[in-house]
Amino acid sequence: MDKKVLVTGGSGFLGINLIRHLLKQGITEITVLDLVEFDYPERDQIQAVVGDIRNPEDVRKTMEGVDWVVHTAAALPLYTKEEIFSTDIEGTRRLMEEAERQKVERFVHISSTAVYGIPDHHPLVEDDPLIGVGPYGIAKIEAENVCLKYREKGMCVPIIRPKSFIGPERLGVFALFYDWAKDGKNFPMIGSGKNRYQLLDVEDLCEAIFLCLTQDKEIVNDIFNVGATDFTTMKEDYQAVLDKAGFGKKVIGTPAKPLIGFLRILEFFKLSPLYKWVYETACEDSFVSTEKIEQKLNFHPKFSNKQALIRNYEWYIDSLHTFEGKESGISHRVPWGQGILKFFKLFF
Repeated sequence: MDKKVLVTGGSGFLGINLIRHLLKQGITEITVLDLVEFDYPERDQIQAVVGDIRNPEDVRKTMEGVDWVVHTAAALPLYTKEEIFSTDIEGTRRLMEEAERQKVERFVHISSTAVYGIPDHHPLVEDDPLIGVGPYGIAKIEAENVCLKYREKGMCVPIIRPKSFIGPERLGVFALFYDWAKDGKNFPMIGSGKNRYQLLDVEDLCEAIFLCLTQDKEIVNDIFNVGATDFTTMKEDYQAVLDKAGFGKKVIGTPAKPLIGFLRILEFFKLSPLYKWVYETACEDSFVSTEKIEQKLNFHPKFSNKQALIRNYEWYIDSLHTFEGKESGISHRVPWGQGILKFFKLFF
């Protein structure tokens, strides 16, 4: 396919999976702009630029001659408020300004279902009110608003709101769960675990992005929720990983309110990797309607919650030797430090 694509955040978890997906589709002119060095085997098949989406010169030189932009770069919730706002809002604005100047054909913006906050009904639809929780949720809403302003100017700017997505290369908070599973531990769930919590396989997200790049402009120039369509309760879905681990361990429900209060204290003293969006929604229903993208783009995800979790766990076990013992961090590419939770692991 004769298109030149820029992927921001291409060294990240979604970025590398998207690049592999695009290469399989015959797209060979791919540029990556990321703060982190691109160190995957596909290095020789793409042009990788270490740079910052907040830097006008980095953005200008990487967007020259580009047909499509897929904007996956973001500062995640464990970053400081200042980093989140400057990256997720101002970085998006900088990219949109340059995309308009360079007459980019399509600009696919990866948002988040975090824009819905902690809702009072389900399933969530694209027209529901946006209520950001914490700096990350607020920044994602503002970044969408930036995109919408340029759509009003006539640009094609599809916005995708994915549920939490997992799969090969995904670590972050999920590495905590997989670590307990591989070590034969029971796993405590915030609340009873009877809530329905929708996830998404990264391969399905990549297909949704590709559809937004290739289908009719008038159809894709919209906002789309994306999530698995086959999911049960959080307890049942996560139990599938413990069953796969083979130690006969179980997901254990806990009283939600006291545990959330305890986690708030741990977060305040920086003793836990879990942040408000994770622990205050983990015991609640959380799922979106995917009817719009199914009907408009004929999108149908391949993976259920259980399949996505097991696929990610299998990759984790196979790849453990590449990151075990290395420094933790705050991106999806590395395991998050468990903090005091590593101590509680001894009792499960």
